[in-house]
Amino acid sequence: MTERMPVLFLGHGSPMNAIEDNSFRRSWQALGAEFGRSRPMPTQILCISAHWLTRGWWVTGMDEPRTIHDFGGFPQALFDQQYPAPGSPKLAQAISDHFEEPPVGVDQKWGLDHGAWSVLKPMFPDASIPVIQLSMDYSRPAAEHLAMGEQLQALRDKGVLIVGSGNIVHNLRAVKWDSTGGDAYDWAIEFDQRIAKQLEAGDKAGLARFEEMGNVAQLAHPTYDHYLPLLYAAGAAKEGEPVKFFNEEFQLGSISMRSAIWG
Repeated sequence: MTERMPVLFLGHGSPMNAIEDNSFRRSWQALGAEFGRSRPMPTQILCISAHWLTRGWWVTGMDEPRTIHDFGGFPQALFDQQYPAPGSPKLAQAISDHFEEPPVGVDQKWGLDHGAWSVLKPMFPDASIPVIQLSMDYSRPAAEHLAMGEQLQALRDKGVLIVGSGNIVHNLRAVKWDSTGGDAYDWAIEFDQRIAKQLEAGDKAGLARFEEMGNVAQLAHPTYDHYLPLLYAAGAAKEGEPVKFFNEEFQLGSISMRSAIWG
C-alpha cells in the first residue's frame, strides 16, 4: 500500500502542444514537477488515450513501447519526437487478470500514441516511469467506459497514476485556424460548462448520458472518441472526491482544453 495517486484528465488538443512553448505545455510541465515534491512520484502510469480505439479492450504489454506518430501534415520536428519510456508487462497482465467482464487482452503491437506521449513527455521528460495504455472499445456505450474506469480505482493505491487524455469538446470540422483562443463557439462553451458542472457535482451517471444534450453534444463531438477518456478518469475518482480544473481555455475555437485532477 502506498499513498493514493491522483487521477488526471488532460485536454491534449493539437499535437503541436507537445513542442510549442505555450500555456498548455507549461501547465503540464508544472504539474509534472509537483510529483516527487508535493505529490508522491508514481511507480507506473496507465494512460487512456482518445487515439487507441479497438474492438474489445486491450492493454499494452511490451517491455519497450514504440512512440507512435499517428498524425499528418505537421513539421518534421514533431515527427522527430520520441518518448522511450519502458512498458510494464507485469501491470498489463495484472489488469488483464483483474478484468473478467469485460475481458481485457494483452497487446504486443501498439505502443504510445500521441494522446499519451504528447502530455507525458512535458510532465515526465526523463521517460523513466513505466507507461502502459488501455484501449477503448468504441462500439460499447458510454456507461460501460465509465464502469471500466471505476474498476481501475484500486490501482491508485498501488502507485499507479491514471491519465485520461482527450478533450471535453473536440470538433475538428469546425476549427478556426486563425483563432486566438477567446472566440469559442457558443455550443462549445455550453457543452464544456455543463460537463464541468457535472464533474463538480460528482454526477458520473450524467457524464455517461452526455448524448442526451442533443444537438449541443453532437456539435461538441461529431465522434466521441475524445470524450470517452474523461469517463475513465471520472470513473477512477472516488465518490465525493473533489475535482480541480486547469487549462480552462479553448484551442482553435472548437477544442476545449479544460483539464481536471482528482486527489
